[in-house]
Amino acid sequence: MAYKCDSCGKGIQVGRNVSHAKNRTRKVSLPNLHPFKGKLKGQVGKWSLCTKCLRKAKKVQKELAEKTKKVTEKEEEKKTKK
Repeated sequence: MAYKCDSCGKGIQVGRNVSHAKNRTRKVSLPNLHPFKGKLKGQVGKWSLCTKCLRKAKKVQKELAEKTKKVTEKEEEKKTKK
């Protein structure tokens, strides 16, 4: 598994810890990735997203679900009126 967000491209950050005695040790920070199944960038699939992008994707998915629910309710009302 690659440590890279499929949406924004956030990846591994590399640096060094420097102690008071100037001892240098390597430090690696990994992104907080989560699996996501759904529609992203117009394609349905399984994605690996960072937390920030996951929140955005869930928000967009929720808004789309609400819009489609409203549209289907309006169509049902029109059918019952006829």
